[in-house]
Amino acid sequence: MDTPLSTIAVVGLGTMGTGIAEVLALAGREVIGIDISEAAALAAVASFEASTARAVGRGRITEEQRAAALARFRTADTLQAAANAELVIEVVPESYEIKQQVFRELDAVVPPTTILATGTNALSVTRLAAESQRPERVLGLHFFNPAPAMKLVEVVSSVLTAPPAVEAVTALARELGKEPVAVGDRPGFVADGLLFGYLNQAAAMYEANYASREDIDAAMKLGCGLPMGPLALLDLIGIDTARTVLEAMYAESHDRLHAPAPILGQLSSAGLTGRKAGRGFYTYDAPGGQDVVPDALTPAAGAEAGAGRAVASVGVAGSGTMASGIAEVFAKAGYGVVLAARTQEKADLAKGRIAKSLERSVSKGRLSAEARDETLARITAAGSLDAFAEVDLAVEAVAEDLEIKQQLFAALDKVCRPGAVLATTTSSLPVVAIARATARPEDVIGMHFFNPAPAMKLVEVVRTVLTADEVHATVRAVCAKIRKHPVDCGDRAGFIVNALLFPYLNNAIKMVEQHYASLDDIDAAMKLGGGYPMGPFELLDVVGLDVSLAIEKVLHKEFRDPGLAPAPLLEHLVAAGCLGRKTGRGFREYARR
Repeated sequence: MDTPLSTIAVVGLGTMGTGIAEVLALAGREVIGIDISEAAALAAVASFEASTARAVGRGRITEEQRAAALARFRTADTLQAAANAELVIEVVPESYEIKQQVFRELDAVVPPTTILATGTNALSVTRLAAESQRPERVLGLHFFNPAPAMKLVEVVSSVLTAPPAVEAVTALARELGKEPVAVGDRPGFVADGLLFGYLNQAAAMYEANYASREDIDAAMKLGCGLPMGPLALLDLIGIDTARTVLEAMYAESHDRLHAPAPILGQLSSAGLTGRKAGRGFYTYDAPGGQDVVPDALTPAAGAEAGAGRAVASVGVAGSGTMASGIAEVFAKAGYGVVLAARTQEKADLAKGRIAKSLERSVSKGRLSAEARDETLARITAAGSLDAFAEVDLAVEAVAEDLEIKQQLFAALDKVCRPGAVLATTTSSLPVVAIARATARPEDVIGMHFFNPAPAMKLVEVVRTVLTADEVHATVRAVCAKIRKHPVDCGDRAGFIVNALLFPYLNNAIKMVEQHYASLDDIDAAMKLGGGYPMGPFELLDVVGLDVSLAIEKVLHKEFRDPGLAPAPLLEHLVAAGCLGRKTGRGFREYARR
């Protein structure tokens, strides 16, 4: 049995240190909060008092528990106050010089049995341990912000860390109600190691004027179910902090995906570091404020690209899940819909799938029986594209194969009336290559729906260099009518969502290949530490490993970045026929139904 860890010092009483101290005191530990700033110490006490008062008001703790926790927390302005601590957690600024100075001073103050934990998420735990007189008692203990709410704690071992020290802090984390994940010493560890590469790519995407900050953030929230968009999250974390983490990651990996986007350095140098400064990618109501206020880059309310064309009827080409889902969306919005497949039988089966979907909505109370019947009556199943002769908008949702889509658009060009808008739902193919299969490429645009189309609110609206403004305005107006959120992006591989999502997934696979962390630990880290609705390996198995590999290959081919090359493990699993849930085995095994 190692040290019981009943008395704990927290060095640095910023937001994170104060949150950690609160968690420890509420869990029955004696806590000494240490900060050289009297103002920081007073603010920590005030924050603790306010947060526990709110907890009492919400019935989470009693007034007696609050009083006891407050009594267990005291502050000091010198490291001498840690003399009797069994664990010291430092959360001072991300600087080797500052952290090493703290560790050197602690060596002279605390007993040899005391565990020294660094809260770093960017610096080398091994390097910090090597400067200590007790490297075997030094480890990383990485909480996530806000510490009282976030469940994940990464327990970071260096090659010098003794197992009993790891066991002691792991047990402590569990007693605090946290989920500890054991990881090795590399910049970013698991959660930030995956998160910051994604954030960096989002910053680079914005810097390249590929999409607006609002559209990038909306795309990732609505397309992936994330609690915050990447640029808003960078503002919350601190743009200077993000740049520091990325610099440390790049120094180790030399992966261009980790090389900080220049805009991060420019904003940091200008003092525009995010919420704490009152301005970063967005502008806030005050330094430290949470509310975004309009600035020069904020889109004008209701501003669109001009008048569009009238759309009363819609054709949907395809018979799969996506096609039937899109047809359902349009019919629910009041459009007359022609659902065309290669045969009448396939079209009828697709309409039957819609009928079952609508019936489920009725049974759950989301739709009335009358609305169900009216929606189904608006849909005409057809066995030929000839039925598209009078539609105002034709949407294809067929196989993700360029040749197949080009053949389909060549056929639509002949069938559809002049002035009809032709839209492709491709998620990875060049829209302009599809458009040029027609004699009217100015009428062609991308409308990338997300699966399941009736539930997912996002549509990526993809303009080519040939798309007419009027066509773009038409599709934006249609998206509003079908109650979807459109985001504008250019015609390049992955658009917004897949271009940011799949490199993140690929990097997660590389972590497993390198034996850095397990599938379960990585999935837990991203759900608990990043707020993701699914871990990367859960998501890969749902999407399909073959689909994921195809998208990774398209991204690598387009951007020619070595860091985007598909992970060999992904290629091996696909070659072995392990494609995810649909085959019963992917990164995990599933019970066959």
